[in-house]
Amino acid sequence: MNNHNELAPHYGAGQDTLSTEQAFTTEDILWAVGIWSVILTLSPVIVFYMLMVA
Repeated sequence: MNNHNELAPHYGAGQDTLSTEQAFTTEDILWAVGIWSVILTLSPVIVFYMLMVA
């Protein structure tokens, strides 16, 4: 039987996807900064509205 090929590591497309999944891209960081800026900007407005209405 010749099944040593099944034990050999497979190199190729899997490495590219592995390296991109481990790091944050610039787009991920921009999304996070944008979301947090909206949350931090609107939270005082929401608190002020709740104090005035409630």
